[in-house]
Amino acid sequence: MTNLSVQAFIIGYLAIINIIGFLIMGLDKLKAKKRAFRIPEATLFLIAIMGGSVGSLLGMYIFRHKIRHLKFTIGMPVILVLQVILFLFLKFGPFSIHSI
Repeated sequence: MTNLSVQAFIIGYLAIINIIGFLIMGLDKLKAKKRAFRIPEATLFLIAIMGGSVGSLLGMYIFRHKIRHLKFTIGMPVILVLQVILFLFLKFGPFSIHSI
C-alpha cells in the first residue's frame, strides 16, 4: 500500500466512523423520546473509542443527548484527547509512522 492509499483509507475510515457516531447519538435520543429500546452506553463509547469521538461529541451537543451525564461529558472529551495524543505520538514520536 502506498502512503497516499494508507492516508485515504484512514481518512475514509475516520469519516465513516464519525458519521456513525453522530447518527447513533441522534438515534438514541430519538429512541429516548419515544421510550423505545435504547442503544447501550457501552456501544456509544465503543464507537467513540474506535475513532468516532468527534462525531459522538457533536451528536451529544447538537441533539442535546447525554449532556447531563458526567460519564459522557467527561468521558467523550477524554477519549478525543487521548486519540489526539496517540495520533501526535504516532506522527512525531520516536517510533513515528510517517505515512499518517
